[in-house]
Amino acid sequence: MTAYDIIMKKRRGSELSNDEIEWITKGFVSGDIPDYQMSALLMAICFNGMSPEETSALTSAMINSGDTYAPSKELGQICIDKHSTGGIGDKTTLIAAPICAACGVYVPKMSGRGLGHTGGTIDKLEAIPGLRTSLTHSEFISIIREAGFAISGQTGSLVPADKKIYALRNATATVDSIPLICSSIMSKKLATGADGIVLDVKVGDGAFMKNYGDAEKLAEAMIRVGKLAGRKCTAVLTNMEKPLGMAVGNAVEVVEAIEALKGNCPEDLYEISITLAAEMLFLAGLGSPEKCRELASEALSSGKALKSLEKMAELQGGDPKALYDYTLLGIPTHTKEVISDRDGYISGISCEKTGLISLSLGAGRKVKGGDIDPTAGIIFNKTVGDYVKKGESLGKLVTSSSCDIDAAAEEFIRLFRFSDAAPEKAPSVIKIIRN
Repeated sequence: MTAYDIIMKKRRGSELSNDEIEWITKGFVSGDIPDYQMSALLMAICFNGMSPEETSALTSAMINSGDTYAPSKELGQICIDKHSTGGIGDKTTLIAAPICAACGVYVPKMSGRGLGHTGGTIDKLEAIPGLRTSLTHSEFISIIREAGFAISGQTGSLVPADKKIYALRNATATVDSIPLICSSIMSKKLATGADGIVLDVKVGDGAFMKNYGDAEKLAEAMIRVGKLAGRKCTAVLTNMEKPLGMAVGNAVEVVEAIEALKGNCPEDLYEISITLAAEMLFLAGLGSPEKCRELASEALSSGKALKSLEKMAELQGGDPKALYDYTLLGIPTHTKEVISDRDGYISGISCEKTGLISLSLGAGRKVKGGDIDPTAGIIFNKTVGDYVKKGESLGKLVTSSSCDIDAAAEEFIRLFRFSDAAPEKAPSVIKIIRN
């Protein structure tokens, strides 16, 4: 078996065996297979695709490259995880996980840091003073047992093959291959050992998958891989044609998530969060989808989910008072109100450009390992479907970074599209795919 033969086989469109995929993945991680040969294989996969069996084999090979976990065995109870493919204003983990915990379902959540428009879930949580996301495995399990969920940073020993392969994909224009995306996501989710996984697959202007067809293909591919691995999986296709909720950033998104748990939730954020939580409860066997939605709604409206978040934050070293006194999350040194220069209905908000403005304010990382400003972000006062009068506030920009906030404000006003008639309302949840 040689790398040359495997590359040639895939270049000709033939299906690779499990042994071939395992061998070349292991060799690449160990350094025996050089970057240029793995790059050639990735490009061949990008052009010729992979069968479900090949995708599953690649996922397994990547899982086998590092540590794996089995939290349900340690906790003695079923565990359910969730994953989002990423979007602008996506803080649903901070809502859905506490809801599930309040309903008695354990959620072991390992998340990464963000590279892009805002921080990841880990970065957002660290806006809470003292909260630690670097946990030992025993701490992680202990917190889940007490609070019902924990959110920890991924360890360096979790799926090292993905880290090496993704870096190469990013440098060789092979990121947008559905089998490679699928194996990257599912290897990390399966390695963390949850019994069931709910996948939030974003589609639209602010998502990695810009069109519905590609998003559906990715969702179905991930469900197939999960099923072949013996896990329960559900994919929820959600709308990312506009920012989710009314806040984009880090601390501002934490505030919005906390407010959602207090019953003050924008309609789109509520619908997606409740749907994701209900699907997680359904995978845990708590009843029909309809019954699980009722349970999720009750956990939110009763305040039980907020108490779950408070408990988790305290156990992870955070100051629980920050859930009630938002000044403890940091006060931005610069703010800029943006005023509408016309009347009309908001018919659209550029989601991707919102992310770029957020990045310019300091809310995200331009390079891996860079610093973020937890106070930086955008707070919308108006959203799609609202009628705006000239002189009304469209939103506010906040930051403590050295940036050109006036230039950001000029870009912000260009995010909005207006019409004379009210736009047709688009669904927040587009489709649910269950295996």
